[in-house]
Amino acid sequence: MAHIVAVTACPTGIAHTFMAAEALRRAAQTAGHTVRVETQGSVGTQDALSAADIAAAAAVILAADVNIDETRFAGKTVVRASTQDAIRDAAALIGRAAPSSAAAPAAASGPLHVVGITACPTGIAHTFMAAEGLEGGARKLGYTAKIETQGSVGAGNTLTPEDIQKADLVVIAADTNVDLSRFTGKRVYVTGTKPAIKDGSEVIRTAQAQATVHGVAATGGADASSPDYVAQAAAAKASKNAGVPPFYKHLMTGVSHMLPFVVAGGLLIALAFAIGSFQFGDQGIFIYEDKYAGTLGNTLFKIGANGAFGLFVPVLAGYIAFSIADRPGLAPGMIGGFLAGLTGSGFLGGIIAGFLAGYIVLWLTRSIKLPRTLEGLKPTLLLPLLGTLAVGLLMMFVIGKPVAAALTGLTTWLQGLGNTSAGLLGALLGAMMAFDMGGPINKAAYTFSTGLLGAKVYGPIAATMAAGMTPPLALFLATLVFKNRFTKDEVEAGKAAGVLGISFITEGAIPFAARDPLRVIPSLMIGSAAAGAISMAAGCLLRAPHGGIFVLFIPNAVTNLPMYVVAILAGTVISTVMLGVLKKPLDADGLPIVKNAPQAVNAAD
Repeated sequence: MAHIVAVTACPTGIAHTFMAAEALRRAAQTAGHTVRVETQGSVGTQDALSAADIAAAAAVILAADVNIDETRFAGKTVVRASTQDAIRDAAALIGRAAPSSAAAPAAASGPLHVVGITACPTGIAHTFMAAEGLEGGARKLGYTAKIETQGSVGAGNTLTPEDIQKADLVVIAADTNVDLSRFTGKRVYVTGTKPAIKDGSEVIRTAQAQATVHGVAATGGADASSPDYVAQAAAAKASKNAGVPPFYKHLMTGVSHMLPFVVAGGLLIALAFAIGSFQFGDQGIFIYEDKYAGTLGNTLFKIGANGAFGLFVPVLAGYIAFSIADRPGLAPGMIGGFLAGLTGSGFLGGIIAGFLAGYIVLWLTRSIKLPRTLEGLKPTLLLPLLGTLAVGLLMMFVIGKPVAAALTGLTTWLQGLGNTSAGLLGALLGAMMAFDMGGPINKAAYTFSTGLLGAKVYGPIAATMAAGMTPPLALFLATLVFKNRFTKDEVEAGKAAGVLGISFITEGAIPFAARDPLRVIPSLMIGSAAAGAISMAAGCLLRAPHGGIFVLFIPNAVTNLPMYVVAILAGTVISTVMLGVLKKPLDADGLPIVKNAPQAVNAAD
């Protein structure tokens, strides 16, 4: 029996985070292992892992769709996956994390080829001093060494797959988290930067004696005739993924940091209208006007609109750039996002500014070569100055005005849509929300709709939320009306899906879709498309970007509330009927009942 620790996290920090945690707990129990799972959700960290938990763990599972601080897991075998991987096949992750019985190879004798990584929190002095200490220590011992520095401006002297493959020993001298996935199957020793600075040769001698094999056979299935198969596969994967991560990951990093600002601002604006309605009746809808200055409603509106909404585009741009270029990209990205607001290019300009800042800073980082003694000038002076200068000039003179014109045209078009055109847009957004229920297409529809809030376009977000509530609500209703189409476990899960549905957590439908995608997903898409179409065609507007059914009770948060409720109910009923039609009745064992099945022939005949 193994003891495993895990961390789960998704961009919204709601459904996928907790569903992945529960899947891992069940899979570990089935496999006879123990697991302790920390969830990093929208309500903060729950069941936080203690130092003792981590020390006692045989391995760490990180099921996350956002960046996780891995500092505390240094020296541990780490299995990385997405939350959807954990939800769909938690048993495989538990199997990968189970400790290997393979014995570590004996410490090598004679001349060694040493590779290593150094890193410190600021990524300046200690990083490079530790690298020099290890390189000098290796020379004293008659060994060869190549040390990668993970500094504040990115990686220097980067280790190639070939360097790692021929290495006899890996030394990590770091005071921050270092990704060890490249070194699977290699003898790895982890320490801090100070010992390497003080006596690099002693660190290498200690590493020879104490290094342990990192993650041997963690994934299983390696050919026994090729003992380095896992290490080669890990190196190939690292080589393939080297450089800049995919576009979607960068965008979702920005969106995940932006969402709290949008949600807080939207709900404060909705509360401002509610309080204004209580104080001034029908005129409360104009609470943002200067004549109401000083009132509670007007103050809440300013906090939400000028405060939270004023920051969400800079935060979006800043963290897109951060995802691409690390800390040096943050300031140019946020400043570019702020300039997007000044130029009127809104969230579209913010997205462009974030990617521009990230890639420009990344290029500057790789292009500017300085002596090690002057490396500190790059993150503190050169990159912020040159990155901000380049992004600022591009936003002010090249990008800002054309994108602002495009955003204005988009806004005008959306506001001028007739009932038929609006219904078609709502149907498209609705179908996107139900297609992958929390995946890239779902997030694209939600991000588009949320971004328009800054331009005071409230129709798309209303359609998006109605369509996002429909899938789990339909499954809840279907498990009540068509019980014979679902297993006992699914009927029980339907109750939880209902709670998630009224809370606008579309991911509550994922377990059902994963079991029967060809019938469930089309059924849900049709109902969500109907909900989005009715909402947009009826002119429903929503001033809060989240909250589900609970927002409906805030006065003036929803325009044309009766038809909005009709949209949600209609979409739910349509999907429920489709589920009843497409899904087949099940027998007591959970298998489809086949009508007119041929009878068994008696052997005596």
